[in-house]
Amino acid sequence: MVGPLLTITRSADFERVLAQPPRSRSTHFAVHHVPARPSLATGRAPRPATDELSTGDARGCPPLVDEAPATGWWLGTVVPKRHAKRAVTRGLLKRQIRAAMGEAASGLAPGLWVVRLKAPFDRQQFPSAASRPLRAAARDELIALLQRAALPAPARAGR
Repeated sequence: MVGPLLTITRSADFERVLAQPPRSRSTHFAVHHVPARPSLATGRAPRPATDELSTGDARGCPPLVDEAPATGWWLGTVVPKRHAKRAVTRGLLKRQIRAAMGEAASGLAPGLWVVRLKAPFDRQQFPSAASRPLRAAARDELIALLQRAALPAPARAGR
């Protein structure tokens, strides 16, 4: 069982990951990886811990980035409007990316992962913005993409 899949939120982390060459590519997607944790927020001094919380019991809150585990999987998605014009399609693709990453995370190295849509899906083949065939095609391509990304570096040399 894999721990929770966390989300990359800081633009500095996206830039750091996207500066690396893609670990794996497919027709529509590219996946980038950096074996590191997210960067810490700068310019903020840590607040002293107190026993009183204004919100009551905060046990259900996720950990702060600086309290995040040393190892884990952080995911960022890049689905630009130029490749997916409709918000429904962008949402569908982001959900498929998260679901595929959740399934494949146990076979991937821990660290920061960014999956990027690099080419649009053909609107002639997928006229509906959120059709089942589009969902299935994206999911199948993402699963294959992440399986290739899980391979060790020397085995991927012939990409």
